[in-house]
Amino acid sequence: MDHRNLNAGAGGRPWMNTEIPFEERARLLVSAMTLEEKAWQMVNHAPGIERLGVPSYDWWNECLHGVARAGVATVFPQAIGLAATWNTELIHRVATVISDEARAKHHEFARRGDRGIYKGLTFWSPNINIFRDPRWGRGQETYGECPFLTGRMGVAFVTGLQGDHPKYLKVVATPKHYAVHSGPEKDRHHFNAVVSQKDLRETYLPAFRECVVEGKAWSVMGAYNRTNGEPCCASPTLLQRILREEWGFQGYVVSDCGAICDIHAHHRVTSSPAESAALAVRNGCDLCCGDTYTSLTEAAARGLITEEEIDRALTRLYTALLRLGMFDPPESVPYASIPYEVNDSEEHRELAREAARQSIVLLKNANGLLPLPKDLKRLAVIGPNADSLDVLLGNYYGTPSRYVTLLEGIRRKVEPGTRVFYAPGCAVTGGGRNGFAEALAAAERADAVVLCLGLSPKLEGEEGEVADSDGGGDRLHIHLPGLQQELLEAVCGTGRPVVLVLTQGSPVSIPWALENVPAILSVWYPGEEGGTALADVLFGDASPAGRLPVTVPFSLEDLPPFEDYAMDGRTYRFARKEALFPFGFGLSYTTFRYSDLRLQAGRIGAGEPLELSLEVANTGWRAGDEVVQCYITDADASVRTPVRQLAAFQRVTLQPGERRTVRLAVHPRQMAVVTEDGRFVVEPGVFRLAVGGSQGDSRSLALGAAPCLQAEFEVCGSAVQLPF
Repeated sequence: MDHRNLNAGAGGRPWMNTEIPFEERARLLVSAMTLEEKAWQMVNHAPGIERLGVPSYDWWNECLHGVARAGVATVFPQAIGLAATWNTELIHRVATVISDEARAKHHEFARRGDRGIYKGLTFWSPNINIFRDPRWGRGQETYGECPFLTGRMGVAFVTGLQGDHPKYLKVVATPKHYAVHSGPEKDRHHFNAVVSQKDLRETYLPAFRECVVEGKAWSVMGAYNRTNGEPCCASPTLLQRILREEWGFQGYVVSDCGAICDIHAHHRVTSSPAESAALAVRNGCDLCCGDTYTSLTEAAARGLITEEEIDRALTRLYTALLRLGMFDPPESVPYASIPYEVNDSEEHRELAREAARQSIVLLKNANGLLPLPKDLKRLAVIGPNADSLDVLLGNYYGTPSRYVTLLEGIRRKVEPGTRVFYAPGCAVTGGGRNGFAEALAAAERADAVVLCLGLSPKLEGEEGEVADSDGGGDRLHIHLPGLQQELLEAVCGTGRPVVLVLTQGSPVSIPWALENVPAILSVWYPGEEGGTALADVLFGDASPAGRLPVTVPFSLEDLPPFEDYAMDGRTYRFARKEALFPFGFGLSYTTFRYSDLRLQAGRIGAGEPLELSLEVANTGWRAGDEVVQCYITDADASVRTPVRQLAAFQRVTLQPGERRTVRLAVHPRQMAVVTEDGRFVVEPGVFRLAVGGSQGDSRSLALGAAPCLQAEFEVCGSAVQLPF
């Protein structure tokens, strides 16, 4: 906001005095408000208070993979695609660009008096819920199924958004949805997620802890559901004992939209809006997305809450706004000078292309079909997702000023003399076979076929936003929808070499394709430059190096019931059945060799980190990236532990023939067992390491991954309990 008119001296408005601490300024401002004014300041669409120099402000803004819902902005790959890059440095750069555009747009809006929804600096991103079940429609918004990968990506994103200024926040990041939240969508307003203390601490909380403790996120969003009987937005366990007391969180908590109303309307924990508002504020939820907190005046009159408790929450909110510089002269806030022209710039478009390129996962490449030559005489591009804007954007997106569909990216890349045939073939879901004939005619006339199939945001997403879903946004199956499998088999029946390109926000089981299609790529929902990035990879201007952030099961029969939040049988860490494609899997156009794995010591004390190094060499004739992955297994644990879990990773770029020493560190938290009562304990015993380009499991090897290097080390001495 541009508040030059509000800063003409602090007479009568001591909260405008920039010489005193932010929290004290917030207390002074809150103390000047009436009780009714306070209640209205605690809803997302807070009205202005002219007598105090407080303009209206809407706290609701989104930037999951670009500034969303606020007009033109750079659209990066959907979050699940960003996770597939396995590149924290890239994610930090993406978030930095997003916050640049956020600041540029916000100040321009404010100068023109536009302070409406999606125009502020408090962003309700990232979504760091664990993608525990492939049916969940919002899994596309997450960084996948691994707590460690999710935590590292989350920290990179949060710090990129909030900036590194010693005084001011660039924007506020809001990790969500806290906690134990990942479907079913249709039940989220009344569902009670029952979870053991072990699973809670071992799987559902680590990424939130990292974003709060390490990333210093200034806000957290509570979930709709109950966790172990407590509504998440009014949970003394989650909001007070864990978030504030254990993790030292200093920021504010915001409810998901309508979640406070759910407390009485659907969870039936309370019987009225006033009771719900009082319960939530007393237990640490400071801001309501919705109107329920306007009932705080009634709650106070009934003795359900004190004005001091209301003041505590509102002081947290205004401390955040002050830290954003909203009441300070613009010239004293460095982020206020970011020019509007940075928004949707060519530099940002190029980063979107780079991110999309790094997210692409090569799942199969039999006989080196890929990369394709650019001078093919005839190329067929077939499929309902080939020329679709929807599959570029995913959900929670901005408006790209220009976009490149998969078809358009291919057309631009091939030589001028190449004939490109195009046919949709069928709809994403439903429909008839009317388009099959044209698709087969195109395929038969081509030297190669690029077949663009998979999912669409029309099939997966948030409750109420997916038209073609019987699951309220969730998927009822995980195979190719509609007539796509029939189209795939018919096109392959022409005998032409086929490259299957999958768009998706969640796992798609394609066992027939794995057996019968020579080349398969996953491009996720790749953002505004998705078509350009795909073409870069298809035709060899870039070598694919994305890795799966999720497991792709053969069948839903391999999974526990969707409603079961126990981790047994779920994700790569606890699954008992072989996957179609394992977590961490992905191939390359070049080859890599690992050697000379060295541990700093074969024995370390409990609670100490383990440093290790290894040599990675590009033994092929193309430049390429490799994602070095380190997995740990506790061989002597006293309680159930993961079969293996990611403990460190690093993405590196190597030229042909280049070799590099890669150094990794396994921290004590990755060695700790989580006891049945939720404590993290590093126990003495033997640990096994697998380091390479995959998990090193038998399925990854069968799909073409190179063997991992193996090592063991021993933790000695007495067991050490780590902080929660």
